[in-house]
Amino acid sequence: MHRYRITVEALDPADSPKSLEFEVENHDDILAIAGRVPTRFELTEDATRSLVIGFKLFSEIVLKKRAESPFAEVRPALREFAQSLKQQR
Repeated sequence: MHRYRITVEALDPADSPKSLEFEVENHDDILAIAGRVPTRFELTEDATRSLVIGFKLFSEIVLKKRAESPFAEVRPALREFAQSLKQQR
């Protein structure tokens, strides 16, 4: 199990709150995955990393809560989406 500190910092001073920080666990090495996924689908490198990290954080929750609604309903679509991404390599 890997532990991460996630920090989201507002770049526009008008945004509030200025930053948000939290810690999570994930069974995957998210940083390694985000570093080796090439840019696809006409996305920038930042957008690709955002997709990978967001997907991994969300899918970990779905995995842990897989028997509970609404997570059970979204699980098949997430699995299909992940397989589709892996085939794009």
